[in-house]
Amino acid sequence: MFTEIVDALYEAAFIAEKWPAVLGQITNASASKGGALFVFADGAPVRGKAVAWLQDLMNEFLEDEGLRLSTAAARMGTVRPSSFVDVDRFMTADEVRDDPIRVRLRARGLGVNACAAIPMPSGEMAMFVFQRGLDEGGYDERQLEVLDRMRPDMARATLASARLGLAQARGAVDALAKIGLPAAVLAANGRVRVTNSLFDREKALFLPTAFGGVALASSDSNRLFQAALQAVRGELPPRSIPVRSTQPAVVHVLPLKRSAHDLFDGGDMLVVATAISASALVPSPTILTGLFDLTPAEVNLVTALAKGHSLKAAAAEAGLQFSTVRTYLNRVFRKTGTNQQSQLVALLKSAHPLLR
Repeated sequence: MFTEIVDALYEAAFIAEKWPAVLGQITNASASKGGALFVFADGAPVRGKAVAWLQDLMNEFLEDEGLRLSTAAARMGTVRPSSFVDVDRFMTADEVRDDPIRVRLRARGLGVNACAAIPMPSGEMAMFVFQRGLDEGGYDERQLEVLDRMRPDMARATLASARLGLAQARGAVDALAKIGLPAAVLAANGRVRVTNSLFDREKALFLPTAFGGVALASSDSNRLFQAALQAVRGELPPRSIPVRSTQPAVVHVLPLKRSAHDLFDGGDMLVVATAISASALVPSPTILTGLFDLTPAEVNLVTALAKGHSLKAAAAEAGLQFSTVRTYLNRVFRKTGTNQQSQLVALLKSAHPLLR
């Protein structure tokens, strides 16, 4: 089930008309009744997709003042939950009753909402929201875990889709141009098939290799990058790789699935680089934690470290054994390509906006 949904997510990343169907699959897998994706960007209208039977309501939300007046939307925009949470936990009973979005959702038979906020390194903020039926009660821990299991793939798929404006790309050249980020399409054997001009200019980040391949200039990051290419070829989960260069960046390896494979002329992988950009919507260090498959516990740990807390203080604050937190830290090292606490903190702090 999960493999099919993940493939559908990476198809929807470039084939926008597929979003309602994949949202429907996630809805079914999580025992939900409805689901939607919102993309927020500085100075741009909110964009969104929903399961087919709610798309007309989504269009209303995007056209009127419902989102702007929604306490739930504002609260989630402030909290920015890194894992899926029950929205009602962050609202009073009166707020739930009077929220204009919830009023209209209740009229459609929808009750409790689960939401996760996913920051994009390029500055956008994506929010996935799923709803239970009005008479079905709230989400239990298992159902939230189902959603969290798919969250990293939701993040990477949304990165591409958000850059395309949740709109349909007309072909490989059109898609690479609209993404507006350094990007290359690779065959399954790692050979570069097509690049955009932004990718071609990133000579300090990407290096050509024998037989038409590509590598990262940073040797530490390149080990993770080559492993990510192998993983996608072997049907293992894709990933994102942090790169320390003149400007900190994140390189993402996305599989091209189903119709997206055809859109990119038979290409098998898309490599995209995003400079770390802290917008008003995406504060540091959530920029980095959002796409590295970190669990909620790992997110809490790196946030504490970024604030200057010691590992022992972070353990005490979380009420955990030091050995448990040390295990979390080792997992974070593997996921971010760092091997020292000072390196990890430096990577996190590199995402802070420049002082104005």
